[in-house]
Amino acid sequence: MKYISLLMLSFTACGLLFGAAPAGAQATRTWVSGVGDDANPCSRTAPCKTFAGAISKTAAKGEINTIDPGGFGAVTITKAITIDGGGGHTASILASLVNGVIVNAGPNDIVQLRNIDINGAGNGLNGIRFLAGNTLIVENVKIYGFTQKAIDFEPNTAGRLIVANSTISNNLGATAGGVFVQPGAAGSALVDLVNVTASRTGDGLRLLDRSRASVQNSVFSGNSIGVVTQCSTAVCEIDLERSILSDNQIGVRTAGAQGTVRLSETGIYNNTTGISVAGGAVVSFGNNRIAGNTTNGAPTSTVSQQ
Repeated sequence: MKYISLLMLSFTACGLLFGAAPAGAQATRTWVSGVGDDANPCSRTAPCKTFAGAISKTAAKGEINTIDPGGFGAVTITKAITIDGGGGHTASILASLVNGVIVNAGPNDIVQLRNIDINGAGNGLNGIRFLAGNTLIVENVKIYGFTQKAIDFEPNTAGRLIVANSTISNNLGATAGGVFVQPGAAGSALVDLVNVTASRTGDGLRLLDRSRASVQNSVFSGNSIGVVTQCSTAVCEIDLERSILSDNQIGVRTAGAQGTVRLSETGIYNNTTGISVAGGAVVSFGNNRIAGNTTNGAPTSTVSQQ
């Protein structure tokens, strides 16, 4: 009996040694709460307080969710992850004097931000600053109150930005802007904007060399420039379809010989200048509406629809 008891104790000890999860194991899904604590394991019943506290306890390709309303703090993301504030309540990041979200992930990493308000409090830097990664998806997000860019997308390799059902507003300052796309020297960018509103935010969309954007069902209003290409050494293009550019200083602008904006079913209304060309090309498919601007301007060419 004594031998059997010792043997059972030995098996139990082995089970504890080899079968238990490591103390520092990361969860695939973690949780934050306005009344949480970052010392917690970020489980549903013991949530963390901030996104920064939860991210270190969330496995790569995992997801951080919110339980209740709260301000969950600025965060730096270095791996594939989803942060989803959904649930019928307000999940916010208050980013006074700092960047709201910094993405500096691996070359194959996909980062998704959903159902979040990112508030710069009138003096924040950038709402989202993307330095490295494969793809950034921004869905149902409000970004406002920053002094630099709402989304500063600067991939150092081939990067993809998708923004859907989102609002960018009231980013004011000498360098303020909405979606700013400037790939690094070895980078390039593909951008999709669908159902996006950018208002009172410097330039609504600005593309630099080695970038392409497809824009659908979006509104650019009350900005310095609605959409602009600034491309002198490499091609950049904006395809703008079923969208509105109104009450901007300039609706559409191309600057630099390598930039092209294509317009289809788009209204350009009540801007100081509707279309401004300083190099590059603005191509119309002949189905746009340009009216009510102090100076309408004109496309550089019109092509037939197929």
